[in-house]
Amino acid sequence: MARNKHVARKLRLAHAAKSNSPIPVWVVVKTLRKVRFNYKTRNWRRQKLKV
Repeated sequence: MARNKHVARKLRLAHAAKSNSPIPVWVVVKTLRKVRFNYKTRNWRRQKLKV
């Protein structure tokens, strides 16, 4: 990947990095364990981004 990135690509990468986190514990407690983990988590080796 290029060292100098376009702003749009950098924003997309930042959004993907932030959305790759697990859900907070208070969400599990509030939903009475109906929502247990984030299904949209992504591993950098297995799944590539279309950026």
